[in-house]
Order: sequence, then C-alpha cells, then structure tokens
Amino acid sequence: METTERRYDIDWLRVIAIGLLLIYHAAIVFQPWGILIRFIQSNESLEWLWIPMSMMNVWRIPLLFLVSGMGVCFAIRKRSWKQLIGERSRRILLPFVAGVALVVPLHELIWQNHYSQPFSYALSRGHLWFLGNIFAYVILLLPLFYYLKVKVNTNLYQRLTRLMSHPFSVLLLGGLLVAETLWVSPESYEMYALTWHGFYLGILAFAFGFVMAYVGNGFWKSILKWRWLYAGFACCLFMLRLLVFDLFPPKYLYPFETMTWIYAVLGFGYKYLNQPGKWLSYLSKAAYPVYILHMIFLYAGAAFILPINLPVELKFVLVTLCSLLGSVLVYELLIKRVKYLGLFFGYTPASAKENHSVEASALPA
Repeated sequence: METTERRYDIDWLRVIAIGLLLIYHAAIVFQPWGILIRFIQSNESLEWLWIPMSMMNVWRIPLLFLVSGMGVCFAIRKRSWKQLIGERSRRILLPFVAGVALVVPLHELIWQNHYSQPFSYALSRGHLWFLGNIFAYVILLLPLFYYLKVKVNTNLYQRLTRLMSHPFSVLLLGGLLVAETLWVSPESYEMYALTWHGFYLGILAFAFGFVMAYVGNGFWKSILKWRWLYAGFACCLFMLRLLVFDLFPPKYLYPFETMTWIYAVLGFGYKYLNQPGKWLSYLSKAAYPVYILHMIFLYAGAAFILPINLPVELKFVLVTLCSLLGSVLVYELLIKRVKYLGLFFGYTPASAKENHSVEASALPA
C-alpha cells in the first residue's frame, strides 16, 4: 500500500457520477413507466432518452460503490478500525438515517399530493438506499481490509499487484460479476435499488475499488495505457446490446460491459482529471448534500412544471435545473451556515487541503 497522494481524478469522477444521477432521475419523469417506481410522470414521454440512460445504467451505480471502496483504502492508511467506523458512522450512517426519516418522506408527500393520494408518513430508503449498503460493506469487509493493510510488501500483495496490473484483469472482475448475476438471476440486471442483486454486486464493486487503490501505481499505469481499448470494447458491447438484443442481452454480457466502461472511465479520468481547481473544491463538498436533497426539488419541480404548456424537451431541462438549483440553494443558505445541520447531510467544513484529499473525495455519493 503506497503512501497517501492526492487523487483529484477520483474526486472529479464522484462529482460527475452524481451529476449524471441527477440528470438520470430527471429523465425518469419523462419515461412511460416512471409512475411505476413512484416518480411523478409526464404525460408526454421522451423515450429516446432511455438509450443514453441505458448506456449509463450498467456502470453508474457500480462506479459509485467502487469509488467508495477506494475511499476506504485511502482512509485506513491513517486510521485505526475504530476511527474508521466512527468516521463512516458520522459521514454515512447519520445522513442515511436522517434522510430516511426526513428527506425521503417529504418527496413522498409531494408525490401523494400530486396524485391525490391519502397523506401518510412512512420510513423508506428511497434514493438513499446505497448509503445503507455502503455502511454495511464497511462493517462486513473491515476485517479483510485491515488484514490486507498489514500484508503490504508480502507475497500476497505482490500477487495482487501483478494481477491488477495486467490489462486482462478486467475479464477477471467481469467474470466475478457474471458469477454473481447468474447466481442471483435478477429480473433486471440494472435494478440495483433495494435488491439482493444490487447488494451483492455493490459489495463486489466496493471490494474491487479497495484492491485497485491498494495495489496503486501498477493498476493505474495499466488502465492509462489501455484506456482506448477498454473504451472501444465498452462501446462495442453497448452497440451489441442496443442493435442486436434491443437492450436486453443475455445476462452474462452485462458485467463485461460494466467493467469495460468502468476501466475506461477510470483511465480517462486518471489522464485528464487528476488536477485541482476551485470548481473541484466547491463541488466535492456540495455533491453529497445536493444528492441527498435533490429528489425533493425534482418532485416539486415536476409537479409545478409538467402542467405548463411548454415543449416537452424544455420541461425536461427545467425539471433538471429545478432539481439541481433548488438543492444548491438549500446547501448554500442552510447546510453550510446552520451549525450542526451539515452533519445530517454529510457536510463538514474543512480546510482547502482537506477539500482536495482523496479520503474526503471518495466518500459515497
């Protein structure tokens, strides 16, 4: 395990992934099945959006789990297991519990009001489901992670380094996801939320991320060298899924597309995004609270905007902006300024140095 270094690309990837999630959730409003998963649904659909949504679907959530695993690897370099659990409890478990109790029920009330349903308060994980998963992964994998920590520069570490530095390591990790998919046999590969498939796939991705950060430079040099190859294979697998299988291929093909996209994204991120900046400093702190809040403003924006006589494409843009800007406004006016409120949204004031550290950036989103 190498010395701690600042990894701005990991920070950027987390921010970008959260931004894509906000757009993805807004796009669900304009799908003909949105109401089936308790989204406010537009009477006018933008079904063409499902093509780019489907492309992102196979890697957007696994990437977040993977980056979170990297964050734990960086964190344990300077922390005991007690310190790590305490920090993750404060920065993951507390916002998860607060969100389940307050945020998710609030946007559920907006949905109930829009569809003239009886008002009711019910605890639900909603869009915060993966926070609970991540905290569970930390607890479950902690003995393994600290075992690996003390095995640096041993034969085990050297074997892992050689394995992950090989360009075909993508096939090994993809094969493990295939095994999970065939074992669980989910109705839909892309249905991660609140399913055992999502839980098991997530814990594998979380462990993959830890090992990638654990072996360090050998892995990063490899994906940097082969990033175009991974991107090419990912595009080919997606086109195969789209043109040959009409987006419903055999389940054993999904995981290889997942991992080639992730390897490509990591490789290009390492090449072009590993640099600091004022935008990164701001967004890396705002991303977590904004994600927790955004569904409230997505639902409120959809309820207000959809009845207006506007082109459906413009409605999509406005709903997306409402989700983003409403969340940012609350973040700026309340979360950053009201003492202790930030604790319930995963926000803690930090110095500029801490803002850019990979340990902070790799928190879940």
